[in-house]
Amino acid sequence: MTASALTLTGVEFRRSRRVILTDVNLDVKRGEKWVLFGPNGIGKSSLVAMMATRGHPSCGTVDILGNRLGKVDVFSYRNRIGLSSAELARAFPGAEDPLDAVVTALTATTGRWRDTYTEADYAKARGLMEQFGIAYLEGKQMFKLSEGERTRVLICRALMADPDLLILDEPTTGLDLGGRELALRALSRIGREDADRTVVLVTHRLEEIPAGFDHVAIMGRLTGSESDAYAANVAGRDPAPGTIVYTGDLEHGFTEERLSAVFGLDLAVTHDHGRWAAFAR
Repeated sequence: MTASALTLTGVEFRRSRRVILTDVNLDVKRGEKWVLFGPNGIGKSSLVAMMATRGHPSCGTVDILGNRLGKVDVFSYRNRIGLSSAELARAFPGAEDPLDAVVTALTATTGRWRDTYTEADYAKARGLMEQFGIAYLEGKQMFKLSEGERTRVLICRALMADPDLLILDEPTTGLDLGGRELALRALSRIGREDADRTVVLVTHRLEEIPAGFDHVAIMGRLTGSESDAYAANVAGRDPAPGTIVYTGDLEHGFTEERLSAVFGLDLAVTHDHGRWAAFAR
Protein backbone atom coordinates (compact mmCIF):
# COMPACT_ATOMS: atom_id res chain seq x y z
CA MET A 1 0.00 0.00 0.00
CA THR A 2 1.37 3.41 -1.00
CA ALA A 3 2.32 5.64 1.93
CA SER A 4 0.73 9.04 2.38
CA ALA A 5 2.75 12.17 1.69
CA LEU A 6 0.16 14.54 3.09
CA THR A 7 -2.81 13.88 5.36
CA LEU A 8 -5.18 16.48 6.81
CA THR A 9 -7.71 15.20 9.31
CA GLY A 10 -10.52 17.30 10.77
CA VAL A 11 -8.63 20.51 10.11
CA GLU A 12 -10.14 23.80 11.23
CA PHE A 13 -8.53 27.22 11.07
CA ARG A 14 -9.76 30.40 12.77
CA ARG A 15 -8.60 33.99 12.55
CA SER A 16 -9.98 36.88 14.62
CA ARG A 17 -12.95 34.76 15.77
CA ARG A 18 -13.87 33.99 12.17
CA VAL A 19 -13.74 30.35 11.01
CA ILE A 20 -11.79 30.32 7.72
CA LEU A 21 -11.68 26.53 7.25
CA THR A 22 -13.54 23.68 8.87
CA ASP A 23 -13.83 19.90 8.54
CA VAL A 24 -11.04 19.66 5.97
CA ASN A 25 -9.99 16.08 5.23
CA LEU A 26 -7.50 15.11 2.54
CA ASP A 27 -5.15 12.18 1.93
CA VAL A 28 -2.49 12.55 -0.77
CA LYS A 29 -0.37 9.48 -1.52
CA ARG A 30 3.31 9.65 -2.42
CA GLY A 31 3.89 10.24 -6.10
CA GLU A 32 0.38 11.57 -6.80
CA LYS A 33 -0.19 14.82 -8.70
CA TRP A 34 -3.03 16.87 -7.21
CA VAL A 35 -4.80 20.13 -8.00
CA LEU A 36 -6.24 22.10 -5.08
CA PHE A 37 -8.97 24.14 -6.74
CA GLY A 38 -11.42 26.75 -5.51
CA PRO A 39 -12.45 30.41 -5.69
CA ASN A 40 -10.49 33.24 -4.13
CA GLY A 41 -11.07 33.77 -0.41
CA ILE A 42 -12.03 30.15 0.24
CA GLY A 43 -8.97 29.34 2.39
CA LYS A 44 -6.56 27.78 -0.12
CA SER A 45 -3.63 29.90 1.05
CA SER A 46 -4.27 28.91 4.67
CA LEU A 47 -4.11 25.25 3.66
CA VAL A 48 -0.93 25.85 1.67
CA ALA A 49 0.71 27.41 4.72
CA MET A 50 -0.04 24.27 6.74
CA MET A 51 1.10 21.90 3.98
CA ALA A 52 4.38 23.82 3.78
CA THR A 53 4.93 23.83 7.61
CA ARG A 54 4.46 27.62 7.70
CA GLY A 55 1.08 27.63 9.45
CA HIS A 56 -0.79 25.51 11.99
CA PRO A 57 -4.43 24.43 12.27
CA SER A 58 -6.61 25.62 15.13
CA CYS A 59 -8.00 22.08 15.38
CA GLY A 60 -7.24 18.79 13.69
CA THR A 61 -3.97 17.24 12.52
CA VAL A 62 -1.64 17.71 9.55
CA ASP A 63 0.87 14.97 8.70
CA ILE A 64 3.57 15.85 6.16
CA LEU A 65 6.05 13.28 4.84
CA GLY A 66 5.57 11.15 7.93
CA ASN A 67 5.92 14.05 10.39
CA ARG A 68 3.03 15.47 12.40
CA LEU A 69 2.92 19.25 12.25
CA GLY A 70 3.63 20.68 15.70
CA LYS A 71 5.27 17.50 16.99
CA VAL A 72 8.54 17.56 14.98
CA ASP A 73 10.96 20.44 14.38
CA VAL A 74 9.86 21.72 10.97
CA PHE A 75 13.41 22.71 10.01
CA SER A 76 14.40 19.05 10.12
CA TYR A 77 12.28 18.32 7.03
CA ARG A 78 11.32 21.67 5.48
CA ASN A 79 14.05 21.27 2.84
CA ARG A 80 12.12 18.24 1.54
CA ILE A 81 9.22 20.55 0.66
CA GLY A 82 9.43 22.74 -2.43
CA LEU A 83 7.18 25.80 -2.20
CA SER A 84 6.27 28.51 -4.66
CA SER A 85 3.87 31.12 -3.26
CA ALA A 86 3.31 34.88 -3.16
CA GLU A 87 3.82 34.86 0.61
CA LEU A 88 7.23 33.23 0.23
CA ALA A 89 8.17 35.83 -2.41
CA ARG A 90 7.73 38.58 0.19
CA ALA A 91 10.28 36.89 2.49
CA PHE A 92 13.30 37.59 0.25
CA PRO A 93 15.53 40.65 0.75
CA GLY A 94 14.83 43.13 -2.02
CA ALA A 95 18.45 43.15 -3.19
CA GLU A 96 18.68 39.35 -3.45
CA ASP A 97 20.05 38.00 -6.73
CA PRO A 98 17.39 35.75 -8.32
CA LEU A 99 20.06 33.08 -8.80
CA ASP A 100 20.66 33.06 -5.03
CA ALA A 101 16.91 33.00 -4.41
CA VAL A 102 16.85 29.73 -6.36
CA VAL A 103 19.95 28.07 -4.93
CA THR A 104 19.13 28.83 -1.26
CA ALA A 105 16.29 26.32 -1.53
CA LEU A 106 18.98 23.74 -0.71
CA THR A 107 19.11 25.08 2.85
CA ALA A 108 15.43 26.16 3.01
CA THR A 109 16.50 29.73 3.75
CA THR A 110 15.47 33.08 2.28
CA GLY A 111 18.36 35.48 1.94
CA ARG A 112 21.97 34.56 1.25
CA TRP A 113 24.22 34.93 4.30
CA ARG A 114 27.17 32.73 5.25
CA ASP A 115 25.93 29.58 3.58
CA THR A 116 28.03 28.26 0.71
CA TYR A 117 27.09 26.34 -2.42
CA THR A 118 29.07 24.43 -5.03
CA GLU A 119 29.53 25.20 -8.70
CA ALA A 120 27.33 22.17 -9.40
CA ASP A 121 24.58 23.74 -7.26
CA TYR A 122 24.77 26.96 -9.23
CA ALA A 123 24.87 25.07 -12.52
CA LYS A 124 21.65 23.30 -11.59
CA ALA A 125 20.01 26.61 -10.59
CA ARG A 126 21.03 28.17 -13.89
CA GLY A 127 19.65 25.17 -15.76
CA LEU A 128 16.26 25.57 -14.09
CA MET A 129 16.21 29.28 -14.85
CA GLU A 130 17.03 28.51 -18.48
CA GLN A 131 14.19 25.96 -18.59
CA PHE A 132 11.70 28.61 -17.44
CA GLY A 133 13.08 31.34 -19.70
CA ILE A 134 14.60 33.57 -17.01
CA ALA A 135 18.35 32.93 -17.33
CA TYR A 136 18.73 36.66 -18.09
CA LEU A 137 17.72 37.51 -14.49
CA GLU A 138 21.04 36.38 -13.00
CA GLY A 139 22.76 39.38 -11.40
CA LYS A 140 19.56 41.41 -11.05
CA GLN A 141 17.64 42.15 -7.83
CA MET A 142 14.40 40.55 -6.66
CA PHE A 143 12.63 43.84 -5.94
CA LYS A 144 13.13 44.99 -9.53
CA LEU A 145 11.49 41.94 -11.10
CA SER A 146 8.03 41.93 -12.62
CA GLU A 147 5.40 39.77 -10.95
CA GLY A 148 5.70 37.20 -13.73
CA GLU A 149 9.49 37.05 -13.43
CA ARG A 150 9.26 36.64 -9.67
CA THR A 151 6.75 33.83 -10.10
CA ARG A 152 9.10 31.90 -12.37
CA VAL A 153 12.02 32.41 -9.98
CA LEU A 154 9.91 30.85 -7.23
CA ILE A 155 8.99 27.85 -9.38
CA CYS A 156 12.69 27.27 -10.09
CA ARG A 157 13.43 27.55 -6.38
CA ALA A 158 10.66 25.06 -5.55
CA LEU A 159 12.28 22.52 -7.89
CA MET A 160 15.88 23.20 -6.86
CA ALA A 161 16.22 20.72 -4.00
CA ASP A 162 14.39 17.85 -5.77
CA PRO A 163 11.72 17.94 -3.05
CA ASP A 164 9.63 14.97 -1.99
CA LEU A 165 6.61 17.29 -1.80
CA LEU A 166 6.22 20.14 -4.30
CA ILE A 167 3.59 22.81 -3.59
CA LEU A 168 2.88 25.35 -6.32
CA ASP A 169 0.49 28.09 -5.19
CA GLU A 170 -0.96 29.92 -8.21
CA PRO A 171 2.23 29.26 -10.25
CA THR A 172 1.11 31.22 -13.32
CA THR A 173 0.04 34.40 -11.52
CA GLY A 174 1.28 37.51 -13.27
CA LEU A 175 2.51 35.72 -16.38
CA ASP A 176 1.61 36.97 -19.83
CA LEU A 177 0.38 34.51 -22.45
CA GLY A 178 3.85 33.46 -23.56
CA GLY A 179 5.19 33.11 -20.03
CA ARG A 180 2.12 31.21 -18.94
CA GLU A 181 2.36 28.69 -21.75
CA LEU A 182 6.09 28.22 -21.15
CA ALA A 183 5.42 27.57 -17.47
CA LEU A 184 2.49 25.24 -18.17
CA ARG A 185 4.61 23.21 -20.58
CA ALA A 186 7.25 22.70 -17.88
CA LEU A 187 4.60 21.98 -15.23
CA SER A 188 3.00 19.39 -17.52
CA ARG A 189 6.30 17.54 -17.60
CA ILE A 190 6.29 17.56 -13.79
CA GLY A 191 2.71 16.26 -13.78
CA ARG A 192 3.57 13.41 -16.14
CA GLU A 193 6.84 12.38 -14.52
CA ASP A 194 6.99 8.86 -13.22
CA ALA A 195 8.54 9.64 -9.86
CA ASP A 196 7.86 9.42 -6.15
CA ARG A 197 7.62 13.19 -5.90
CA THR A 198 4.20 14.37 -4.74
CA VAL A 199 2.88 17.56 -6.31
CA VAL A 200 0.05 19.84 -5.17
CA LEU A 201 -0.80 22.67 -7.57
CA VAL A 202 -3.14 25.36 -6.23
CA THR A 203 -5.28 27.46 -8.56
CA HIS A 204 -8.63 29.11 -9.10
CA ARG A 205 -8.36 29.07 -12.90
CA LEU A 206 -9.35 25.97 -14.85
CA GLU A 207 -7.41 27.05 -17.91
CA GLU A 208 -4.16 27.12 -15.91
CA ILE A 209 -4.24 23.46 -14.89
CA PRO A 210 -1.38 21.66 -16.68
CA ALA A 211 -1.81 18.28 -18.32
CA GLY A 212 -0.64 15.31 -16.28
CA PHE A 213 -2.43 16.14 -13.03
CA ASP A 214 -5.01 13.45 -12.32
CA HIS A 215 -6.41 14.17 -8.83
CA VAL A 216 -8.33 17.20 -7.62
CA ALA A 217 -9.58 18.53 -4.31
CA ILE A 218 -12.29 21.13 -4.88
CA MET A 219 -13.01 23.68 -2.18
CA GLY A 220 -16.37 25.28 -1.54
CA ARG A 221 -18.39 26.83 1.27
CA LEU A 222 -19.75 24.79 4.14
CA THR A 223 -23.53 24.51 3.98
CA GLY A 224 -26.02 23.58 6.67
CA SER A 225 -27.03 25.64 9.67
CA GLU A 226 -26.49 22.62 11.94
CA SER A 227 -22.75 23.43 11.93
CA ASP A 228 -21.51 25.62 14.79
CA ALA A 229 -18.84 27.10 12.52
CA TYR A 230 -21.40 27.92 9.85
CA ALA A 231 -23.80 29.50 12.35
CA ALA A 232 -21.08 31.59 14.01
CA ASN A 233 -19.83 32.99 10.73
CA VAL A 234 -23.25 33.79 9.33
CA ALA A 235 -24.27 35.45 12.59
CA GLY A 236 -21.21 37.69 12.31
CA ARG A 237 -22.05 38.41 8.65
CA ASP A 238 -18.96 36.56 7.45
CA PRO A 239 -18.97 34.05 4.59
CA ALA A 240 -19.51 30.43 5.51
CA PRO A 241 -16.24 28.58 6.20
CA GLY A 242 -14.33 26.92 3.39
CA THR A 243 -14.01 23.16 3.20
CA ILE A 244 -13.23 20.45 0.67
CA VAL A 245 -16.40 19.42 -1.17
CA TYR A 246 -14.91 16.87 -3.59
CA THR A 247 -11.83 14.70 -3.95
CA GLY A 248 -11.20 12.38 -6.87
CA ASP A 249 -10.42 12.51 -10.56
CA LEU A 250 -10.77 15.67 -12.62
CA GLU A 251 -13.37 14.33 -15.03
CA HIS A 252 -15.88 13.65 -12.25
CA GLY A 253 -14.84 16.71 -10.25
CA PHE A 254 -15.14 19.45 -12.83
CA THR A 255 -18.81 19.04 -13.63
CA GLU A 256 -20.91 22.03 -14.62
CA GLU A 257 -23.26 21.41 -11.71
CA ARG A 258 -20.49 21.29 -9.10
CA LEU A 259 -18.53 24.28 -10.37
CA SER A 260 -21.69 26.34 -10.80
CA ALA A 261 -22.51 25.69 -7.14
CA VAL A 262 -18.96 26.52 -5.99
CA PHE A 263 -18.80 29.84 -7.87
CA GLY A 264 -22.48 30.78 -7.64
CA LEU A 265 -22.81 31.12 -11.42
CA ASP A 266 -24.35 29.11 -14.23
CA LEU A 267 -21.13 27.82 -15.81
CA ALA A 268 -20.36 25.86 -18.95
CA VAL A 269 -17.24 23.68 -18.63
CA THR A 270 -15.10 22.45 -21.52
CA HIS A 271 -12.18 20.02 -21.77
CA ASP A 272 -10.32 20.18 -25.07
CA HIS A 273 -6.76 19.19 -26.07
CA GLY A 274 -5.97 18.36 -22.47
CA ARG A 275 -6.94 21.80 -21.15
CA TRP A 276 -9.93 22.82 -19.06
CA ALA A 277 -11.96 26.03 -19.32
CA ALA A 278 -15.20 27.48 -17.98
CA PHE A 279 -17.37 30.47 -18.82
CA ALA A 280 -20.67 31.90 -17.60
CA ARG A 281 -23.66 31.15 -19.78
